Amino acid sequence: MTDYSKYEARLQALRDEMVSRINAIEKDLHHEDQPVEKDFAEQVTQGENDDVLTALDDEARETVRKIDAALLRIRTGTYGICEQCGNPIGEKRLEVVPYTTLCIECAEA
Repeated sequence: MTDYSKYEARLQALRDEMVSRINAIEKDLHHEDQPVEKDFAEQVTQGENDDVLTALDDEARETVRKIDAALLRIRTGTYGICEQCGNPIGEKRLEVVPYTTLCIECAEA
């Protein structure tokens, strides 16, 4: 069995970073440091900013979900195996996207 400890450490660090990002976004979305503006034009701008923050939050949460799934695959011995074709996922691909579930060939298909 291949030793994926370097990927596990990288995934955990990336997960910690994403959780930190989610917490910061939540704080901004709930306007904990800054109250909602009274001026209507400023409220519109603030609403647009909230929309962007919500999209970033959704993306970060999806990344955490993928990371958690990758960490589970490491524990169960299925990490580094393409879920579509069953072939090994290349080291270079795992270095770039450590939570990927597909080899480069299947990802491009």
